Formats: sequence, C-alpha cells, structure tokens
Amino acid sequence: MSFFDFNTADQQQSFDLIPKGTLARVRMSIKPGGFDDPSQGWTGGWATQSHDTGAVYLACEGVVMEGPFARRKVWWNIGLYSAKGPTWGNMGRTFVRAALNSARNIHPGDNSPQAQAARRISGFGDLEGLEFVARFDIEKDGRGEDKNTIKSVIEPDHKDYAAIMGVVPRGGVGNAGGGQSGAPAAVAAPGYTPPATAARPASSSVPSGKPAWAQ
Repeated sequence: MSFFDFNTADQQQSFDLIPKGTLARVRMSIKPGGFDDPSQGWTGGWATQSHDTGAVYLACEGVVMEGPFARRKVWWNIGLYSAKGPTWGNMGRTFVRAALNSARNIHPGDNSPQAQAARRISGFGDLEGLEFVARFDIEKDGRGEDKNTIKSVIEPDHKDYAAIMGVVPRGGVGNAGGGQSGAPAAVAAPGYTPPATAARPASSSVPSGKPAWAQ
C-alpha cells in the first residue's frame, strides 16, 4: 500500500462541543508542572504554578471512555492555592473528594472507616488514571471562544451513576459499611485496594499560562 493513497486514512472527526450537562465516564491524567511544596506534601512535580498570579493547580486532561463521545478529550484545572484566599484551594479539595467517591463507589454521606480510607491518597500521583463520572460544562477560553470543561463530578447518590459506571447500586442503611444521616451506604467496591504511588514525572519545567479561574 502506497503512503500516498489516502483512501485508507481515517475520516476527520467532528470537533463540535460536547453538549453542556452531558454525563460521561472519563479517565483523568495530570500534566506535570514541576512545582513542589514539601511543606504542603506537594512533591513529585505534579503541580503547576502560574507565572502570572503565583497560584498553584493541577493541569488535568480527561478522556471520555465510552458512548457517543468516546475518545474525546477535555481539559480543566484543579485548584490548590491562590493568593486571593482559600476559596480556590477548597474548591479543588471538594472536586477531588467527589472524584474519589465516584471512582471508588463511595456514597458522599458514608463516613464509615472503609469510606474514609478510600478518600485518602498518598500523593497527587494516585489521581493519575482515576476514572469517574463527570458532568460536562462549557466556558470561554483565553481567546473568548467556547470550550468544554469539567466543573462537577457525579457521585454514587446520582440516579444515573450506577449505569454509567457499570456497577451494582449500593444498598441502604444497615448494610455493610453503614451510612450517615439516612444516606444509602456505599463502601469501596469489592476488591478495592489503594493504588500504588505513581512514578515521579520526567518533566521538571513549569509551563506558562494563566488558568481560566485567575482571569
């Protein structure tokens, strides 16, 4: 087959935005930014620091795992620190908690020892490859054009979670694992073990650019 016979090349894919509100299972990866702050436990070079604001965040990429938008990618930031105050960092912690609940099938109201253990990680490398259900949103990029992003995570208390993740819905209070305030109990899926710490990224440079939240 000649390289110059393009009849066998794949057809161009559509780059229309994924509609706002779409729910899909995504696999997250982190673009290493080379920033460390051992006093916070931020090691391994996973975090990125903005040259413009000094704010620190995780630069994330998500790949849709299945469905009509399979293999499509989306990019967003998880806040760690902002000189403007704790809001940005608190939003980032909320996002990570929800992502762990979604990935590990933990009901947000479950405070059992198993659930608490599943919400702990040894470092940012544990988030590499995490799969969870995301709700797609649309925002403006630095050029004023629309782009997809992820601002919220679908957790096991959502009616569509089990079908999207392909898991069996968890039972109510009184089942193994317990529950709090009448919320359905959802413990880590059978066979769940904490992931091994990911290797230190090879990159040590800090990319430039101003995250959307800091504009």
